[in-house]
Amino acid sequence: MKELADVALDAARGKGASYADIRINRYRRQFILSREDRIQNTVSLDAFGFGVRVLVDGVWGFAAGSKVDKDTIARMAGVAADTAKANRILQKEPVILVPVPAVVDTWQTPITKSPFRIPMKTKADLLLAINAAAMKAGATFVNSGIFAVEEDKYFASTDGSYISQLLTRVWPNFNVTVVDRASGKFDTRAALTTPIGTGWEYVESYPLIEEAKLAAEQCKEKQGAKSVTAGKKDLVLSPEHLWLTIHESIGHPTELDRALGYEANFAGTSFVTPDKLGKLQYGSSLLNVVGDRTQKNGLATCGYDDDGVKTTGFDIVKDGKFVGYQTIREQNGKFKALGETALKACCYADNYSSVPFQRMPNVSMKPHDWGGKKVGFEELAADVKDGVLIEGAGSFSIDQQRYNFQFGGQVFYEIKNGKKGAMLRDVAYQGKTPEFWASLDMIGSDHFYKLGGSFNDGKGQPGQANAVSHGSSWCRFRGVNVINTGRKI
Repeated sequence: MKELADVALDAARGKGASYADIRINRYRRQFILSREDRIQNTVSLDAFGFGVRVLVDGVWGFAAGSKVDKDTIARMAGVAADTAKANRILQKEPVILVPVPAVVDTWQTPITKSPFRIPMKTKADLLLAINAAAMKAGATFVNSGIFAVEEDKYFASTDGSYISQLLTRVWPNFNVTVVDRASGKFDTRAALTTPIGTGWEYVESYPLIEEAKLAAEQCKEKQGAKSVTAGKKDLVLSPEHLWLTIHESIGHPTELDRALGYEANFAGTSFVTPDKLGKLQYGSSLLNVVGDRTQKNGLATCGYDDDGVKTTGFDIVKDGKFVGYQTIREQNGKFKALGETALKACCYADNYSSVPFQRMPNVSMKPHDWGGKKVGFEELAADVKDGVLIEGAGSFSIDQQRYNFQFGGQVFYEIKNGKKGAMLRDVAYQGKTPEFWASLDMIGSDHFYKLGGSFNDGKGQPGQANAVSHGSSWCRFRGVNVINTGRKI
């Protein structure tokens, strides 16, 4: 690998590059999907190739190839340099990279069992057992699947870095549907599992069969549940629900490229503009949010980003105040005026043929320190007179600046006088990002902290997918606007 990488770096220097890097990567993906009593599909995908990125006169150029040999690598390094020279006419300001130390290192996701070494029959048997449990409990339909991803990455740069990484992610999931044959109405409930940056041991430890039974029972319960009464209510939200709210209302708006307008054409901008850094009260003083690509089991966790920068954790919101953007190496050189001088390692490309650019790290909310005491749903609900419990992530809508939003969920229960009551249906809540987070008045302890996340967070043109996790404990919010989504207009 080093021999091949040095060919690219030498060729780039020979074409006038002041900086160059190469990623030689292999991507493995395996999916197995089922429905009721049959396996529907198995898919195995394997991609191998390289991407060369160069800076010539402060302008980026990039080229990639799937034939990994010295001649092709040298030729594509030249193409990348020629592309940079052609791009000069469009570049208004030169790219400035802050210095980073040379690194020779290896890193891999800490796992016990690789999902790629588990026999397909073992996976198929598990999925069919999940389906059978749900059907026995009353499901009309059930789909289930297991997704596994492995990234074998080699990075080298003219800074003198040579870095090997092996990243593993896995996700077991299902979706249960119960149909009322008389009325034709149906209800669904998805698994509360999350994709996670670990191995097969996560699949073995998660009570998938028991949850499939519960999901079917809850779907039946939904059919007789009363419709929510709209109005201002207190919310007690589970970690399995909150990850999506964190992702959309904190994760995306605090990406510096969005705040500067670089995603405006595709994914939108951000209400968190640079003039708000260090000034905006993002939420209540209880709100503490960190970006962290070193977080245990995080989907975005790795040793080094695709700039070759060592990963780290950093504050985004501290005691309710917005204190830091997610950034990449070139932003630290270009936007020193913002005070963003620390390297935060948020650069990522989803394929060897994709251009690395800013992507979200794991963005998580810290649990509250209760001095070792366990504080979860019961403690948060105890002081709620009229409220709603929401578990699991559902549909959502949010504007292009990540300011106005609406979120649903998987299951809902009323909270009356501190106690969990009857199941509800047709529930969603609306809010404005800083007002919603300002209504946060209690956070559970780390005993109930969980990660949620997405395998496929989309961004960029051409589009790329990023895997990212978001953690939290149980949280309580006061006086949030709850709407009835089932009301006919």
